[in-house]
Amino acid sequence: MAHSPGVTTVTTEQSDILALARAQVLENGEGLSEAQVLEVLRLPDSVLEELLSLAHEVRMRWCGPEVEVEGIISLKTGGCPEDCHFCSQSGLFDSPVRAAWLDVPMLVEAAKQTAKTGATEFCIVAAVRGPDERLMAQVAAGIAAIKDELDINIACSLGMLTPEQAEALAAMGVHRYNHNLETARSHFAQVVSTHTWEERWETLRLVREAGMEVCCGGIVGMGESLAQRAEFAGQLAALGPDEVPLNFLNPRPGTPFGELEPMSGPDALRAVAAFRLALPRAILRFAGGREITLGDLGARRGLLGGVNAVIVGNYLTTLGRPAEADIDLLGELAMPLKALNDTL
Repeated sequence: MAHSPGVTTVTTEQSDILALARAQVLENGEGLSEAQVLEVLRLPDSVLEELLSLAHEVRMRWCGPEVEVEGIISLKTGGCPEDCHFCSQSGLFDSPVRAAWLDVPMLVEAAKQTAKTGATEFCIVAAVRGPDERLMAQVAAGIAAIKDELDINIACSLGMLTPEQAEALAAMGVHRYNHNLETARSHFAQVVSTHTWEERWETLRLVREAGMEVCCGGIVGMGESLAQRAEFAGQLAALGPDEVPLNFLNPRPGTPFGELEPMSGPDALRAVAAFRLALPRAILRFAGGREITLGDLGARRGLLGGVNAVIVGNYLTTLGRPAEADIDLLGELAMPLKALNDTL
């Protein structure tokens, strides 16, 4: 059969992976394997809409229509001793970010502003290898002050933990702890050299043992191959996190990854759908880099392609969409905000 110039032909194998995913993931709730995720990541643009539609069906079937909204605040910014190559908060790079601390009243005000958007999660983040005594004390004071003022789930992202620190955070009432694996184990050494993938995994084990929910994702578009992107999805599926924040590299000046090109919109959307098909029941959260990679239209397509949570407002060192824009978009899509009592 003749084909028109420029038209991509969908092979039988490519049709097969979509049919398999429909039966395995949508009907049975069983996530795709690493090899199957790789097949999805290799699908051509001509079937992208079909792929996104399937991922949305999976999200609706296994997670429901609600969207969890979260705001984040940096308690301690910059001056980090680690060399994560994507991060302008590293003190080892010549980036414009300088070290700064917030006080407790600033944390409380940020939590109040986050709650006004309808968010149920407020995440306190610090740019550190792991929390020291001063940081733990400040987090404890901040959490107590927030809980005195309003009703919102509090999450933390404070780097690598000891068993005692994990227990202490759980006792403070931390609902969920974020510690990203960032990328596939086989690619990790090209992203970070000052600590190991295994050290991060150990912190995640401690978080779960302490009784907190596990939030773990990473960044796509950091020079990994498609096979490594699939590997990463498989490793997250093996971990079984409650939440997976999916970031897209936003190259930061002065960092080793500052000259990398942002990934294309279609590649980013394929990643969104593939991670949903690997993790059918997880909270899959749109996080950093979605604005530069996908724009407004892409945000809509992602929410109709497997995503069921968003970070609203700004990120740690980069600007996000106005919170009102995301909330309005969810209203247009008839996606209700998850209520606080549904997250406890």
